[in-house]
Amino acid sequence: MYEDSWYNFVPDHTHKRNPSVQQSSGHRRRESLLQPPNGSKQPDVVEQLEELFEESETSLDLPEPTLSRRAKSYSDFYHVVRAQLSKDGASKKKRKKVKERNLEALMVEKLEKGTLRQGLPRLECLDAKLIEASQQEYLLYRDQLEMTERHLDTLIRDANGALDLLTSLADSFRAVESQTSSFQAQCDDLLSEERRLQKLADDVGTDLHYYAYLDGVTRRLNAPGASRLVNHENFGEILTNLDACIGFMVKHPEYRDAESYLARYQSLLTKALHLLEVGFTGHLDRISSEISKQIAATQSESARHALAYGRFEEMVLEIDGLVANAQRVVRSCYDQLGNPTASQSFDYYSNTAVNIFSYYSDVRDRDLRPLTQHDLEVFRKDTKEINAETACRNFIKQCYERSYDEASLFAKIFSIEPQYNADPQSAYAALKSQQKALVNAANITPIATTLQSILHTSELQTICNLLGWITNEYLILEYDEEETTRYSIHCHDLTARLLIEHLWPFTDTAFDAEVTKSLSKAPVSPDSLKITPVVNGVASSNAHPITKRALELLAMYDQAMPKERSSSPVVFRIINETILAMQRVESRLKSNKAANPDPDPDLFMIKNLLILKNGLVSLEIGDVRSHPAAMQHFGQIWDALSPQNWLGLFRGILGGSLSLGLWSSAASASSASNGKTVPARGQVQPEQDANEKLDELLRQSIYAFTQRWGTLINAARSGKRGAKSLVTTEKELDERLLTAFGGQPEVVAKLKEAIQINAQAQKELKAEKVVR
Repeated sequence: MYEDSWYNFVPDHTHKRNPSVQQSSGHRRRESLLQPPNGSKQPDVVEQLEELFEESETSLDLPEPTLSRRAKSYSDFYHVVRAQLSKDGASKKKRKKVKERNLEALMVEKLEKGTLRQGLPRLECLDAKLIEASQQEYLLYRDQLEMTERHLDTLIRDANGALDLLTSLADSFRAVESQTSSFQAQCDDLLSEERRLQKLADDVGTDLHYYAYLDGVTRRLNAPGASRLVNHENFGEILTNLDACIGFMVKHPEYRDAESYLARYQSLLTKALHLLEVGFTGHLDRISSEISKQIAATQSESARHALAYGRFEEMVLEIDGLVANAQRVVRSCYDQLGNPTASQSFDYYSNTAVNIFSYYSDVRDRDLRPLTQHDLEVFRKDTKEINAETACRNFIKQCYERSYDEASLFAKIFSIEPQYNADPQSAYAALKSQQKALVNAANITPIATTLQSILHTSELQTICNLLGWITNEYLILEYDEEETTRYSIHCHDLTARLLIEHLWPFTDTAFDAEVTKSLSKAPVSPDSLKITPVVNGVASSNAHPITKRALELLAMYDQAMPKERSSSPVVFRIINETILAMQRVESRLKSNKAANPDPDPDLFMIKNLLILKNGLVSLEIGDVRSHPAAMQHFGQIWDALSPQNWLGLFRGILGGSLSLGLWSSAASASSASNGKTVPARGQVQPEQDANEKLDELLRQSIYAFTQRWGTLINAARSGKRGAKSLVTTEKELDERLLTAFGGQPEVVAKLKEAIQINAQAQKELKAEKVVR
């Protein structure tokens, strides 16, 4: 606000000191009163005083205050006052003496009182000047402080004035705000109304667009050159706008003439899709007429493959606008994997897509017919010259490669990769319905038909070998990111459908026919009723031919099928028919009424049933029912027939508390403890596990065999009349067991142990009857 020079301004005083005399700060000697007047010239040389008598200057300041003792009485106060007055008088005398000594030091004669009184005014004037000169600096500071004080007072007054002005302005603004609040509220209402009207106008304009679009698109689709619209990408915008208009009319049926406009838009959509279908099929016809001639004119396989796939793809994608519009239609009803997508115009788009797929399949089947015929000729030739199994393998490989090429071409043209889907509206179902001679991702019927025509007359072993090769080669994938390719995944999907839909049912039928032929209706010759010695230590070498054939069928089925199908009805039928055949043989053997028939029918059943049981265990076939069920782990039969359970079991049967029948392992354990009866022989549930049925029959045969031989051993020990000796009986038993189970000492030992337990049970029961 003010310049710095204003603060530093100091007015000049009237009393100025002699410039020749320098004034220094601090305490110093006073100036001599004998200084000559100004203007008189004095010599520069000053005579030296002969002797200076000067004492130290005594301070003229006020004495330092001292704290007097408090008077205890009036007399004390009197002495204090008198002492103080004496002290003040002494100080005055001392000052007077000091003054006189100063004059003596200056060699000034002592003036008389009259002369001294005359010089007092002059001294007082000089003292005033000296005091003023000594206070010059402080007076300057006082003037500056007074000036600063006046300036600060001015600033305070200005600040107060500005504050008053701001307060008045704030009051004015508050008054204006209170006066304009109603105006602002009205403006806000007007703005809200403006926005509402703008939105309403936009909505009306948007809704009007769905009505106004009808005339323009009708003229475009009915114009003479409308068929050429499908070759351009803007045709897709027409389809998009028609979808939007149809959706609007469906969403707002209450609008004026909504039903009429909806019908007209749907009609225009149908017309647009028909134009696209006609344009795409015409494009395929032009390509087919050229490609088919070139394929028929060449005999080279590589040239045919290049024409059928490389050249065909290039020619189809030349008109990119048409292909893009076709892809747009397909993706409007299917996703990337060919699954149907819900939309308001699904039926229109799906109908057009299915028609395009059908025509495309017809064109591909017609163009590639020379390649298909050539593959069939090679297959038939290999069947005659090499063998059916090798020919089938080569044919499957060729068909898988053809299917993969077709799937890749289809994905590039239509931008979808149809996967298996049971939905009838899916793209896979649409392609599967097109049964052609050409193999593709959905049409595997030609492969199955061609293979079955050859395998129908082949041996069952050939069928099993082929199915085992297909399963191991294509169905079981090694999930390695580096090795697993799109081709292997494609082959895996084809193999799964080929086996499930065609080859597995065909193989089950072939096994059923073989079971009926070699097990159900197998003739039983008299030579097969004998138990011959074991050959080369092979336990199944002396089994019945029907049992051997059953083992062969089980091994072939296990080779052809994965473990998940080991509980199929075919396995159940093999086991069940084998058991029935063994029961027929047992009936013939029991027709011999001898006390100790040869061959022993019970030993015959034990031998064949044990071989069949061991075959199931070795093939890891667990739960085998007439209808497929979950696999279950079964224990070893000898673990279930532990000796500690047999004694109580035999005593219960011999004593009449248990009935002789088909008792399972669980029933036998509970029967030994509580004496409950079990179902009678032959009462087998229709859903019974084939393994359980086999175990029950095996236990029954073991019991019958051990009971008879236990009776013979007890008779030999007791020396009963007509009975053989114990040595002869045991020797005969050993011969029969070694003949039946040669090389199986564990089985022989367990059967002997069971016979001894049965004999002991008979003996204890007889002793109890004697006691009673």
